[in-house]
Amino acid sequence: MSEIEMHPSADPFDHRVGALVGLIGVILSIVTILGHREHTAAIVHKTEANDEWSFYQANKIKKDNNEIAVTLLKTLSSEPSRAASAIAKLTQDSGRYEQESAAIKAQADTRELESAHSESKAMRLDLGEGFLELGLVMASLYFLAKRRFFVTLGVAAAGIGSMFAILGLLL
Repeated sequence: MSEIEMHPSADPFDHRVGALVGLIGVILSIVTILGHREHTAAIVHKTEANDEWSFYQANKIKKDNNEIAVTLLKTLSSEPSRAASAIAKLTQDSGRYEQESAAIKAQADTRELESAHSESKAMRLDLGEGFLELGLVMASLYFLAKRRFFVTLGVAAAGIGSMFAILGLLL
């Protein structure tokens, strides 16, 4: 082994680049975790929205079935006085289903917006992650090539990645 391979570098710039690579790695791991959590949140919100839409459709079907029942009772009933209470109950239930449907639709729309918001945040965090990875690799290339421009490129890429991550968090 040569003298250079046996002893750690005494060059203070090497130490600073090593610390920089470590810092970029820590930031990268944080941004990666935040991005994964945001993707999970988007999926949860989308699933909740789908559940709300299913509930909305079920309510609409119940309302429509009640209206059909009212029509049939009015048309086919031989004793309208006996059918009147059933018709009143079905009509009242139809009105309730209509009101519930409006509230359910509003909740489903809210969940859809939450899902879109989380996806937008996750996209920015993903871009931040990509640039941070690029910055980590570029800065690390300094140790192979001993060219300072790799550090400059790494810092620039990591800076861009950090900005995307911050924008994702602030969104």
